[in-house]
Amino acid sequence: MNAYRAKPLKYPWPPMLYLVSILTAMLAGRIAALAPIPSPNGFLLPSIGLAIGLAALTLDIWAVRTLMERQTPVLDSRCARHLVTCGPFRFSRNPIYFAYTLFTVALGLISGNSWFFVAALVSLAATRLIAIPREERHLEARFGFDYESYRRRTRRWI
Repeated sequence: MNAYRAKPLKYPWPPMLYLVSILTAMLAGRIAALAPIPSPNGFLLPSIGLAIGLAALTLDIWAVRTLMERQTPVLDSRCARHLVTCGPFRFSRNPIYFAYTLFTVALGLISGNSWFFVAALVSLAATRLIAIPREERHLEARFGFDYESYRRRTRRWI
């Protein structure tokens, strides 16, 4: 595959997809609320949501910091300089997208708005269809066998 032709995304779609999904879930919750999420204790699910949200934020910061330390662009619209396989990338090929998904779920648990779960699934599917195939083609063209080896030993999500 020609590394020149296999460029990364022209626009950083995933952050925008998740942002639009989150805003849509907020709006849908106001217009057409789904069944509320039952909570045996008024603070249990929001507390779990807060813990998941903090874990998502920590994972995102860890992944971004790992990329920056390796002098690789964080935005998926720029050409990768190095194949990063350390930090959270040892466990997941897409830890930032996984963090976005966890954060969206956390918002649903905190707010009690079921639309956030729909938003998380839609964003995850859209990212999987729009961004990830192009990114993987770019990394394969850029890093060849090293990327193939990394892809075989590391799961996409967890």
